[in-house]
Amino acid sequence: MEKLLTSHQLAKLLNVWPETLRRWEREGKLIPLRTPGGHRRYKESQIMALIGEEITVNGTKQCAIYARVSTAKQAEAGNFQRQKERLIAYAVEKGYQVKAVYTEIASGLNENRRELAKIAKVATKGEIDVIVIEYKDRLARFGYKYLEQYYRSCGVEIDIMEFDEEKSPQEELVEDMIAIVTSFSARIYGKRGGRVAKKLTELIEQEVESCENHG
Repeated sequence: MEKLLTSHQLAKLLNVWPETLRRWEREGKLIPLRTPGGHRRYKESQIMALIGEEITVNGTKQCAIYARVSTAKQAEAGNFQRQKERLIAYAVEKGYQVKAVYTEIASGLNENRRELAKIAKVATKGEIDVIVIEYKDRLARFGYKYLEQYYRSCGVEIDIMEFDEEKSPQEELVEDMIAIVTSFSARIYGKRGGRVAKKLTELIEQEVESCENHG
């Protein structure tokens, strides 16, 4: 007899909130069975197919999801969880088989991200076809083009869920400067780095505003 999972077990397996399961049910992505008492039960075969642990159907792309936030504070605020849920829902809607979900708390400037390195390994082995991310800078703050070229050489495409708004060269430069200031302040000043970065960021923004007003 096939194993059935409870809502709690399924939410833990997919690393999503129970409300996400109920939304997927309303959208027809998950079809639970009902016990005599009215409780939801999910067939293991359906779930394994959803997350890519069953033999892949011909023509179905295997994907890896990569979610990242820069700080533990962002994760604690729920940003991390919501990002993962959005990405999983997006992948399901696109018809991808979700092979794995990679998550980490790290700066986009950090070149030694463990989970990002894991994705590179599975891509090199030909185990995935697509990497799903929310924005380009979730994958890398700088050097995104190089990563894109590398994955393309492995036969892997990057599917960006939400494209960034068109920004002026000045806006992009300011964001890059702030990202660099934040990263190096943390390295040089440790715990005091946040205060230093905030002060420098304010100075950068004030200078930019002044130039715009006199431009």
